Amino acid sequence: MKAPLGTFVHARSGDKRGDANLGLWVAHDGSPAYGDRVSWLLELVTPGFVRSLLPEAEGLDVEVFALPNLGGVNVVLHGLLGLGVAASTRFDPQAKALGEWARSRHVEIAEGLL
Repeated sequence: MKAPLGTFVHARSGDKRGDANLGLWVAHDGSPAYGDRVSWLLELVTPGFVRSLLPEAEGLDVEVFALPNLGGVNVVLHGLLGLGVAASTRFDPQAKALGEWARSRHVEIAEGLL
């Protein structure tokens, strides 16, 4: 079913010069589905998925680093902020809201993970 990515995925985001950094993880909340949720997230988040989830990433170099022991991934969106915070004309020049924007987007989630 379609549901917000943030249904059980948490996020933190920010900037490193002109690059945006996005961390996504599944909280250890005692859910029996934790392991399956982590596996789902690790399989789901690819550079192509990030570009489709966040349209402003289209055409950018996107790197995804799996962090299975932490239950998540780290995503680097190269050039999202242009020349950096001081030169960016984006509404969110430091990419602080990028994580919440990603969490708000609807994705296909198997009902067993909910």
